[in-house]
Amino acid sequence: MDVRRIIRGPIFWVVLAVVLVLVGSNLVSGIGGPTQVDTSQAITEIQQNQVSQATLVDREQRLELVLTNGDKQTTQFINGQGVRLQELLQSKVDAGQLTSYKVTVPQDSVLVTLLVSLLPIAIIVLLLFFFMSQMQGGGNRIMNFGKSKAKALNKDMPKTTFADVAGAEEAVEELQEIKEFLQEPARFQAVGAKIPKGVLLYGPPGTGKTLLARAVAGEAGVPFFSISGSDFVEMFVGVGASRVRDLFEQAKASAPAIVFVDEIDAVGRHRGAGLGGGHDEREQTLNQLLVEMDGFDVAGGVILIAATNRPDILDPALLRPGRFDRQIAVESPDLTGRFAILQVHARGKPLAPGVDLMAVARRTPGFTGADLANVLNEAALLTARSHATLIDDRALDEAIDRVIAGPQRRTRVMDDHEKKITAYHEGGHALVAAALPDNDPVHKITILPRGRALGYTMVLPDADRYSTTRSQMLNQLAYMLGGRAAEELVFHDPTTGASNDIEKATSVARAMVTQFGMTERLGAIRYGQEQGEVFLGRDMGHVRDYSEEIAAAIDEEVRKLVDTAHHEAYEVLVANRDVLDHLVLELLEKETLDKADVERIFAPVVVRDTRPAWTGSTRRRPSDRGPVLTPRERLADQGGAAAHGTPVNGTPANGSTEGAGSTTASGAPASGAPANGSAPAPTGPVPGPTGHPHPGTAG
Repeated sequence: MDVRRIIRGPIFWVVLAVVLVLVGSNLVSGIGGPTQVDTSQAITEIQQNQVSQATLVDREQRLELVLTNGDKQTTQFINGQGVRLQELLQSKVDAGQLTSYKVTVPQDSVLVTLLVSLLPIAIIVLLLFFFMSQMQGGGNRIMNFGKSKAKALNKDMPKTTFADVAGAEEAVEELQEIKEFLQEPARFQAVGAKIPKGVLLYGPPGTGKTLLARAVAGEAGVPFFSISGSDFVEMFVGVGASRVRDLFEQAKASAPAIVFVDEIDAVGRHRGAGLGGGHDEREQTLNQLLVEMDGFDVAGGVILIAATNRPDILDPALLRPGRFDRQIAVESPDLTGRFAILQVHARGKPLAPGVDLMAVARRTPGFTGADLANVLNEAALLTARSHATLIDDRALDEAIDRVIAGPQRRTRVMDDHEKKITAYHEGGHALVAAALPDNDPVHKITILPRGRALGYTMVLPDADRYSTTRSQMLNQLAYMLGGRAAEELVFHDPTTGASNDIEKATSVARAMVTQFGMTERLGAIRYGQEQGEVFLGRDMGHVRDYSEEIAAAIDEEVRKLVDTAHHEAYEVLVANRDVLDHLVLELLEKETLDKADVERIFAPVVVRDTRPAWTGSTRRRPSDRGPVLTPRERLADQGGAAAHGTPVNGTPANGSTEGAGSTTASGAPASGAPANGSAPAPTGPVPGPTGHPHPGTAG
């Protein structure tokens, strides 16, 4: 129970006031008041003529006496004694033994009557006031529910600066301009420049959007108002619009100022999204936000910064020039960015000599800033748990595994046969990945259960990759199915552990057919239109803009790609069966193999030939000329040719046009790579035989 919250509530003070009044009245009445006696004693004193005056209070069944010696007494009597007392007192009056006797019926005062009548109403009103105040939350009172909930940055709060931001140099550069405008507006106005009215930061969760906004506030030194998009809309109609107006009034009064709206998609979602009419209040709030952004004074110095993970569902009117003029992507950092982020989060953490943060950055492609911060924090926790004083490579290695696959399941004990199945499964993944040409290297294999996986194989690129070729996607399909192929080859009885591998392989194959145009039969055509979910996007459901015949052809091509990859993986394992058995023996002995162990074991692996050139159609003959060489590449090739005594003509030995990043004469990506680079390189560990999704799995 929150005692402080109860004390702040009105009910506590009402109860306290009533108790104080009752206690006070009892204390006052007890000072100098009559003595309380028993009824029998009072009757005896009357009979012995010790009473001079008597007053019988009828309604309260109370008898007040004044004795002959001047003392005052009072007694309470029951219903049946009232008549007898009156007869006794009347007889004493008639005998002249009692000076005064009277019967009174007390009347309540107007004030008391009014108080008794209004007290229940007052209590009900106070309860309603209390409950409505609680519904508004945050200690707000009922008359303030239309006020903005924005929090102003206090000068006493720790400041975040651009020095605390790493891995987002482009975003920092754009926001530096905002800071300079707020500090020196005359320099921009002198050349007719207009600062953007709004800046939208968008990107995956954990990439540092909110951190960037706090850094702008810390650098600019101007009032900073922070609010969440969900704080605008409440249960009352019109509250959201009222809060938007109040927020911008506060900002204009404090100009120059920055207004930061986190998770703006909560209020700025495309109008008309969702079901029913329950979103009308949100649309009214959005309309008011649009009006306020249009009403900005360009020279006023009020800048709106917003952050979202879903820019695709924002209303187009919100994104047009004049409102959010500048949209800044905050993506996952590259290798250099990850290294810089690790350096920032390593401040204040005692690292052991020899710890290489660049090696950690190489092992964490696709990690966001939040993921990297979690890695270092997990390493620090593991170090403290082991009573060590320095964070070493073992703690960092375990921390990366915990972030990727979850904590190790030490209580899950597998029997020898199941452990051998897991070893062959993971060995199949790793061996197929190592035997395919131009594939990413295997960094780690383990059969230790983690999270929901019985084991996993980590296949990571040596450098960041932003597009994926058709050949690389075929490689992914093959080593995804390597675990299933190993179970079939060795045990002749596959397990359910490959269910997640099959799911991922099917997803990659379907994307190759329907999104990337990587089959000759269906060509470079996009099939199907993806739409957001009903409560997350614009429309309900998905649009299938192709016929049943095309749908059947898509299924056939997906099946063909998966079957071909499955057969390729099986052939690799058959050709390298001795290496597979050697790998399994080492896995069963050590349980975890690092990159050096894997390279040693895979030294005799027979690597398959490079895949033939593919242009998407037999009518398009592959060119014998490879991509043009840059001056730097030509100089490097000339040096290599001179060393080996071979001619340099800029043409690959096999005439293949395959290769990551290769381009045609027109500058378009070759080898079937998507022109817009929309196929990010799926990297990370291949899931173990559990049938569950795995963080960072291929595909």
